[in-house]
Amino acid sequence: MTSTNGSRVGGFRKEVEQERLGPTLAIAASLVLGIRTAKWPATHSEGLSNAEWDKEIEHSVRIARTVLSHLTTRHPELFRSREVPWYVATDGDVPR
Repeated sequence: MTSTNGSRVGGFRKEVEQERLGPTLAIAASLVLGIRTAKWPATHSEGLSNAEWDKEIEHSVRIARTVLSHLTTRHPELFRSREVPWYVATDGDVPR
């Protein structure tokens, strides 16, 4: 099989579809945030930013991203993947 530029496809490798992990990251971060802040007292502010809350959100996203990175690296079969071609160099690809 050849590509449009004349290179030959040598085979395919499976890659996790990273662009589909956005909703997964949002859900995971929300769960981490909910668990970490479950015992906080309920408060209400009129549009004022709470620095402690902002730090907790950033930390929750960092934890969720780390866990997803670990899972996609070590257990990619858990996620939807696609086959990506890899190409074999031809004489035309070698610099002279």
